[in-house]
Amino acid sequence: MLTFALRRLLLSIPALILIALIIFLLLEFAPGDPMGNLPQTISPEVKARMREALGLGEPVHVRFWKWMVQFFWIEPQVLLDSVFGTSLADGKLRVLSWQSRAPVMAEIARALPQTLWVVGTAYVVGILVALPIGIYSAYRQYSVFDNAGTFVTMLGYSLPPFLTGPLVIYVFAVQLDLLPFIYETTHSVRDWDSFIYQVRQMVLPVLVLSVQTTAQISRYLRSAMLDNLGQDYVRTARAKGLGEWAVVMVHVLRNSMIPVVTVIALGAPAVFGGAIITEQVFAINGIGAQLIGAIKANDLPMVQTLTFLFAVLIVLANLVADLLYGLLDPRIRYD
Repeated sequence: MLTFALRRLLLSIPALILIALIIFLLLEFAPGDPMGNLPQTISPEVKARMREALGLGEPVHVRFWKWMVQFFWIEPQVLLDSVFGTSLADGKLRVLSWQSRAPVMAEIARALPQTLWVVGTAYVVGILVALPIGIYSAYRQYSVFDNAGTFVTMLGYSLPPFLTGPLVIYVFAVQLDLLPFIYETTHSVRDWDSFIYQVRQMVLPVLVLSVQTTAQISRYLRSAMLDNLGQDYVRTARAKGLGEWAVVMVHVLRNSMIPVVTVIALGAPAVFGGAIITEQVFAINGIGAQLIGAIKANDLPMVQTLTFLFAVLIVLANLVADLLYGLLDPRIRYD
């Protein structure tokens, strides 16, 4: 498996370079002057440094190469400097945000914890809720629970976050006054009370995001479970006197998780994209809000870096899904 993982990682390198080139060219050929929207308050020294970092006035391939060096060579050195206290990246040009004039990766690192608090929690909650719903709905097909679960999950999957977000705000924050509807990004957890407030302000955005995750995964798991419950190996296991719990939770569930793992793995990066709307609704200063702000301000370095990071997440999610296939199904070999 280690050899397979290393081989896949090596094969991912040309794919990521091609993705980076496509993103770079799409933004490069977009209309507008890269330095035209900069505020007048920026000093000439900073503008000159930004021009040098961007390689303006140089051919396209030189600018792309500069971006590649900054992203893949200088930024890892910055990470090593922050972890081990070295000075490998001192004086080297980094990818700068046109809005804040700060390094793009520093801006992303500042917003990432807010996204992980909300989006990560929502995804985990959605998966944990979806698994028992999918299993029991398939095991009790056409029962009251199955019909109710089908209705609720289809309703939740059909309603977009820009509709469910204001709806839960109106019900739980405005009418019932139970939860805050604005996410306070500057809030820090210091004691039990601050932790409780953090949980309370996460409830509504987590609820909105986890509804769609629950609906999607439970539907996939229910369908996969139904396919496996009618297989010969299930009848054989029951004929041998194996208990229902062992038949369903060990044999059927394990085989049914293969397509579900694909959905879970590939859905993880997509949640970051889907969180863009939810972060806007609840005023969460995360990566989604950062991307929207960068697009509005024509901050091409920020848009380019965030888009490429999303692509990296998708490639890594594919690799994780392929590795999990082998763990779930011993018939899958990696040689």
